[in-house]
Amino acid sequence: MNWRDYWNQDTPIYTSERHKLLHYRLIANDIIGLIPSPEAVVLDYGCGEALFADKVAAKCRQLYLSDAAPLVRERLNERFQDNGRITILSTDNVTDLADASLDLIVVNSLVQYLSLDEFRALLKLMHEKLKADGTLVLGDVLPPDLSPLTDAKALISFAWQGGFLRSAVSGLARTAFSEYRRIREEVGLAQYSEEEILDLLEDAGFEPRRSERNLGHNQARMTFVARPAQARDTDDFAER
Repeated sequence: MNWRDYWNQDTPIYTSERHKLLHYRLIANDIIGLIPSPEAVVLDYGCGEALFADKVAAKCRQLYLSDAAPLVRERLNERFQDNGRITILSTDNVTDLADASLDLIVVNSLVQYLSLDEFRALLKLMHEKLKADGTLVLGDVLPPDLSPLTDAKALISFAWQGGFLRSAVSGLARTAFSEYRRIREEVGLAQYSEEEILDLLEDAGFEPRRSERNLGHNQARMTFVARPAQARDTDDFAER
């Protein structure tokens, strides 16, 4: 089994429904803070279940939700089929979007599941689809020194604040013996230093920088903001 197959099923990665709801609400709020204007066209690439995508769509003109997993897309279509601002795409169909048509692209918690060649190809595609003054945001990038224990501590802190501590503790125990753990050991997760991500973005034609904070709850991971090289990025999403 590879990572794409793993995500095309119900997984134990969320320790409870409350955990899932709070996670997606936090990500949605972070994305809303990145939207440059009510007329913006936004792509959430590798969006997952995107439970609060309707809240994001209300802040922009068009929201594309793209995911590689057919099961995820089926659920997205069921949830948002009546929302005219939301379009569901497979990741393969993103190539059909017009070049230079997107104001904002968010790729959150996906880079770790890609090979280096896949990552380079993705950056090339994102550069093609962004407007000259558009913004690419890579969120939840794993640094080389990040340990599972650090991730666990971040989850416990999030659970304490969010009121799902008991399920988080039991969920961590389940994950230790889960398919996720096995695949992580067999396939691995891609980890990059800040310098490596900046170099890859520059090679793809972007002017990048690391954001002051990561998307989501885990501040041991990294977020990068990049614009096509001819444009200048002046605002940090943490300051919006």
